[in-house]
Amino acid sequence: MWLELTRTEAITVVVSTVCVYVAFLVLVKLVGQRALSAMSSFDFAALIALGAVMGRTALGPSPTLPAGLLGMVTLFALQTTFGLIRRNRRLDHSLNTLPLLLMVNGTVLHDNLRKAQIVEDELRQKLRLAAVHRYDDVAVVILERTGAVSVLRRGETIDPELVSDVRGRELLAAEHLRRRPV
Repeated sequence: MWLELTRTEAITVVVSTVCVYVAFLVLVKLVGQRALSAMSSFDFAALIALGAVMGRTALGPSPTLPAGLLGMVTLFALQTTFGLIRRNRRLDHSLNTLPLLLMVNGTVLHDNLRKAQIVEDELRQKLRLAAVHRYDDVAVVILERTGAVSVLRRGETIDPELVSDVRGRELLAAEHLRRRPV
């Protein structure tokens, strides 16, 4: 019956949901922020397939309403737990990929694009969306932890605290960074 859920099935749903969730986090960590950025049609197709696989794996061969509800409760509990864990800066940095510098002073950092699995066409699209007219207008471009891309323009000083967690920040010229009063 579609409303029944044995104790063994419930345990299986919880364990499967936790395993799928952790596997997803590990894979996103391995692939990088690119997996979370704006999606192309290929990325969208992969995401739909991934959701189907994850759902089917967590709920088992014959999903029931209680199994689905238990799976959702488990996911929300995991989200809450990881949200609490992320409050610890050290644990947060170990779980998440730090932001990555993609451009500095109008120069594309091709090695960092490769690390982020972003092609230059995608970077140009992000620059156009940020109303950038020339590469020389760019102070920095940062791939954020969320997969979003931040574009900071030249001519403005940047508070060093804003880039303190960015991989590659040592490439920023001193003239871009505002010194804090002592």
